[in-house]
Amino acid sequence: CVCLSVCLSVCLSVCLSVCLSVCLSVCLSVCLSVCLSVCLSVCLSVCLSVCLSVCLSVCLSVCLSVCLSVCLSVCLSVCLSVCLSVCLSVCLSVCLSVCLSVCLSVCLSVCLSVCLSVCLSVCLSVCLSVCLSVCLSVCLSVCLSVCLSVCLSVCLSVCLSVCLSVCLSVCLSVCLSVCLSVCLSVCLSVCLSVCLSVC
Repeated sequence: CVCLSVCLSVCLSVCLSVCLSVCLSVCLSVCLSVCLSVCLSVCLSVCLSVCLSVCLSVCLSVCLSVCLSVCLSVCLSVCLSVCLSVCLSVCLSVCLSVCLSVCLSVCLSVCLSVCLSVCLSVCLSVCLSVCLSVCLSVCLSVCLSVCLSVCLSVCLSVCLSVCLSVCLSVCLSVCLSVCLSVCLSVCLSVCLSVCLSVC
């Protein structure tokens, strides 16, 4: 009877210790693997989504700003060059044709008076047209440069602030989750080990 009781107690203690150690090791390994896989997948997905969104927004803003600036500069330069060339050619052709026809058809005195009047009127009209064109071109260039600089500065400041806020929030959330998970796992493992050792 004594032998049987001793054998039974030894067998029960050995079985319980083996079962508890196996269960604890399996549970800890499964929990650690699951936590690591979940943390890695969440970190990778968040990092990839943030990087893709930031890259797309930056590329789109840069492409749009470059395209707008290039199109506006090319259009303005072409329009100004064409207008100036056409105005100069028309003015020269009109002046030459009028002067030649008047000089050939009218006497010298009439020719002199007409030439003086025509030259004065043409000079005044040309001066007025040139002044107006220069003023308009300067105003347009200044307005466009100011608008582009303000838009670029605002876009850059907004992008930087959004990027910083998103990065800080993601980093803080990930750090807090990792710290909490590690602390909980360490506390649980220490408590279990202490309980087992005491038992």
